[in-house]
Amino acid sequence: MSWAGRAGSVQQNVIISHRGARYQVGRGQGFYGIWPAGALQSPPLEWWPETPEGWHSAWSRFTEVEAPGTIVDVSRPAAPAGPAARSGRAIVAATLLGIGVACGIAGLFPGYLAGASLAKEPADLVPHLIYFAAWGASALLILLGGGRLRAGALLGTGTSMVTFGLFFADVGEAIAGGAHLVGAGLVLGVVGWLACAAGSVLALRLGPAGAPGRPRGREQALTVTLAALAGLAAAAAFAPSWDSYTLRTTAGATESLTAGNAFANPAPVIAGDVAVMVTLVALVVAAALWRPARQGAALLAGAVIPMVAQAVSALVQLGEATSPAQFGISRAQAAQAGLTISSGVTPAFWIYCVFVVALGLTCARMLITTAPIPPAPPFSVTPDAAQPAAGTPS
Repeated sequence: MSWAGRAGSVQQNVIISHRGARYQVGRGQGFYGIWPAGALQSPPLEWWPETPEGWHSAWSRFTEVEAPGTIVDVSRPAAPAGPAARSGRAIVAATLLGIGVACGIAGLFPGYLAGASLAKEPADLVPHLIYFAAWGASALLILLGGGRLRAGALLGTGTSMVTFGLFFADVGEAIAGGAHLVGAGLVLGVVGWLACAAGSVLALRLGPAGAPGRPRGREQALTVTLAALAGLAAAAAFAPSWDSYTLRTTAGATESLTAGNAFANPAPVIAGDVAVMVTLVALVVAAALWRPARQGAALLAGAVIPMVAQAVSALVQLGEATSPAQFGISRAQAAQAGLTISSGVTPAFWIYCVFVVALGLTCARMLITTAPIPPAPPFSVTPDAAQPAAGTPS
């Protein structure tokens, strides 16, 4: 329960964390409070208990009453910008991501599986291009440094973790069908994934990138619960058949078929698809619990982008002609029977799309409506130690 209220006579042994045009927020003896700017010796206007929830409430109130553009961190020296942000390891991480994207693009043109090239199959080409765009954005954010470095690292990590299962499923087809199915495109694609995953993980180690924590308050608990349910539903809808086909002959015979069930594949492919589903749910929950929430949004975006790519791939496939050979019918037999094939998608696909959109909206809400909460200010044990914070920031 909040202690927000007027403080009467309080011992002024405080340190200010952030200052704006009209107010300043900091820590006193056993409490967090908000003071008028430049009036540290007066009692706090509002105060809260010295707990994590108290700091959360104090910061939320401070950002409500103070113009965001005027808030300055006065508790620590400003972080150096420019060259310091572009450290050697950041450049290495971004370079690994760039190499991975380059390998992946090169792998679009040779044979991928059974001699088929991704570049000649739009339904396979488009999702890979979306993965590369996510990793490319990750590399750019890492190079920009600061908070964007951490966002880029989480974006790349989320994309790498979900696409692990997708690439493993492709490798699983070769494992099940024989090594002769493996093409240079698949090898380059796997090498590209490894480089992008390594670059993302390296960038995560460059600085504090937050971590999951317990939800604070009913609203945050509700957000975590809804995100988890949406992730579970999207993962469940990923498994059933998405492709629907209707075969008609001139004699009036009609047959409907579905394809694409994740559990109708060889065991190695099933393992890859299951990895996608499990990883998606785990990342959604971790992202919803992440603190600060804006970094959690970057992790969630990384997890959602490959799932969006899968939906786009299914829609692209709708515009492609369906060969009768897919159903074990030769072109001559199809012509003789006057066979026509129309394609569509099953209800499971649209259910999947609804929950992926819900995850995207959750990500947008975390980005737009949640202000990052800085660490609580350290306690100042003597009045003299508080004096620098009371001065005017340079």
